[in-house]
Amino acid sequence: MNTEPIQILVADDEPNLRKMLRAQLERWGYEVHLAENGRQAMEVLEDNYIDIVITDLRMPDVDGMTLLKHVHKQYENLPVIMITAHGTVDTAVEAIKLGAFDYITKPYDRQSLKSIVTKAARTRELQNQEASLATDASGRFRIIGRSALMLEIFDVISRVAATPSTVLLTGDSGTGKELIARALHENSQRKDAPYIRVNCAAIPPTLIESELFGYEKGAFTGADNPKPGRFELADNGTLFLDEIGEISLEMQVKLLRAIQEGEFERVGGVATTKVNVRLITATNQDLRQRIAEGLFREDLFYRLNVVNIHLPPLSQRTEDIPLLAAQFLERYNERLGKSITGFDDDAMDTLLRHPWPGNIRELENVVERCVLFCDDDIISVQHLPPDLLDDAATAIQTDGSANLEDVDIASGLKVQIRALTANLEKQLIIRALEQTGRNVTRAAQLLKISRKSLQTKMKEFGLRDE
Repeated sequence: MNTEPIQILVADDEPNLRKMLRAQLERWGYEVHLAENGRQAMEVLEDNYIDIVITDLRMPDVDGMTLLKHVHKQYENLPVIMITAHGTVDTAVEAIKLGAFDYITKPYDRQSLKSIVTKAARTRELQNQEASLATDASGRFRIIGRSALMLEIFDVISRVAATPSTVLLTGDSGTGKELIARALHENSQRKDAPYIRVNCAAIPPTLIESELFGYEKGAFTGADNPKPGRFELADNGTLFLDEIGEISLEMQVKLLRAIQEGEFERVGGVATTKVNVRLITATNQDLRQRIAEGLFREDLFYRLNVVNIHLPPLSQRTEDIPLLAAQFLERYNERLGKSITGFDDDAMDTLLRHPWPGNIRELENVVERCVLFCDDDIISVQHLPPDLLDDAATAIQTDGSANLEDVDIASGLKVQIRALTANLEKQLIIRALEQTGRNVTRAAQLLKISRKSLQTKMKEFGLRDE
């Protein structure tokens, strides 16, 4: 994985504030670039890979709002944190509705700055790990995928995107739930309104209420000014609550009321705020199991689960692996200054056989590593991480049908591994078909691969007519 420090651009026309921010951020381990105004910041963005932008609202030449619009247009998903004086808080809130990540007020509180920057860095990391945007030839809604399972998901998106219905996204970590949420927003009538994302797992339980509903001045220590919550910022737009299974039971009660009634009170306040928000939530947990354990409210679950979209693990959509790998290869060729053309047959076969417990994120990390260590024009097996090759060897050793004493070593390691792995696959498919009465759909579910993949392998091994 990429271990380079997070790159932060600070744009402010006050020299002392730039120096203070730089010293503080570098003390926390970030690498900092400085700009005196918005125009200079645009030049820095053009010449450097930046992860987070911190910009003052009021600057000569090009101000912070203009810089925000430029970033939003030219650098997708790049978090922008606004710096504002007390008298311009309303403008900062408007900036958040236009796509800013958050804002801090002058004079800034060090702990608040650290908290906001940490959340922005984590958000940037997760966004970078998501599957890349695709061309129309590779999928729909700018999402890579041509497998049968993904085509079904695309059909659901097209049916529900324009509706106000609440959507619950489920599936393992790294399967691309954020991409689906964005597709639902961008293909709805709210596409020009705010899209606000909250990672519930990244927020301490004691702060989640103020994060969602905001707070009034004096509500708690450090609350020097009132601040709107994410529900207010998402008014007339979309609010995406990721890792919804992590919130406490107490908070679930307040969230249920906000969803049902479309209203809430800020922390420390008495006035009721009404909002019109389309809610999308996501989790990698089994919420029904958490209900049985008394950790999640059943009434909240049914309120969230109006439309359920389940994202399959990568092992069940192997047809998409070559498309995803090609897209990641293009990304890291550009980022690392390489010109690798692709994967040879053995390397791609290994990618297709790997179970991918980390899903798309794991595949992206593998491709990045391959690009780093490959000095040739094409990626071969020798460039793959050792654990991908160990998986095949381990499977062979644990399968009784593979007798290593009969292996002709002189034919070469790769040839024998491929032959033995193919034999293992055939035996497992035969066993799955026997256990399911030759029901191909159930056998595919048992093997955790797509039905189409199983049919292809049955044809390859001559099992269709048996």
